[in-house]
Amino acid sequence: MTRRWLLHLCAPLLGLLPLPTQAAQTLIWLVRDLPPLTIFEGPQKGQGAIDELLPMLMEHLPEYQHQIQHVNRARGMQMLQAPTLTCDPTLLWTPERTQWIVYSGQAFPVVSNGVVVRQQNREVLAPFIVQGKVDLDAMLRDKSTRLGIIAERSYGPFIDGMLQQGDTHNRVMHYGTDALGSLLQMQRLGRLEGVLGYWTEIRYHALRQGIDPEGLAFYPIAGTAPYQHIHIGCSDTPEGREVMARINQLLGNLPQAQLLRSYASWLDPALREQYLLDHSRFYEEVPTP
Repeated sequence: MTRRWLLHLCAPLLGLLPLPTQAAQTLIWLVRDLPPLTIFEGPQKGQGAIDELLPMLMEHLPEYQHQIQHVNRARGMQMLQAPTLTCDPTLLWTPERTQWIVYSGQAFPVVSNGVVVRQQNREVLAPFIVQGKVDLDAMLRDKSTRLGIIAERSYGPFIDGMLQQGDTHNRVMHYGTDALGSLLQMQRLGRLEGVLGYWTEIRYHALRQGIDPEGLAFYPIAGTAPYQHIHIGCSDTPEGREVMARINQLLGNLPQAQLLRSYASWLDPALREQYLLDHSRFYEEVPTP
């Protein structure tokens, strides 16, 4: 009788207690070392353009528990294919990746990949230069010109298609964690002639390797657009598509001009001036992934 009376007395009080809240879903951000977009080490650590964007996104997505995980290229691709909720803020669009990745509509423009040679060896590329751009297909078919390439990286569908064709004997593939820095040292030692990559990233790694960027010459690749678009990509699952819908809503309201200036600061003066002149039209149309 006493127990029943106590339960009757306490029942209204129990209704006033707060209900346990549902734990927020964890959103894993896969971040690769891709300076100057993302910078892992050194005095500019965390000061890349995407380093600035990521905290803004996390602040505007309070419904998720955010976790940043540093990964290499291969590990990042593996995790995006897993059932966990994962996103990568620095992805190029490729047809193959759309099988397991959902891409953001808006993208961040970067100067397209090109070929870098040492100034003193510019004549090596002379047979392949047409109107200031390198004919990459002709260069790849030349048996005497060695090109340094970061293994398992996408350089965009157009360049990837050329890299997958023909003989690979003159392509120096590097799989290491500091692949680009190692390729630049190999170039300095005469073990290869050209290095394929983003000019901003090459300049950054050259400085870290004690190589003066002014001693390097950058050539865009014939047939490519001046700029490539870096997208945010998430695992193509119901949860991934849901968070991407939220990301697409947010991107148009973030300070894009600030991010563009941050990236432009890493360009050499001539490219920086052109990039900033072009920036007003970067977001006039949403790039189609």
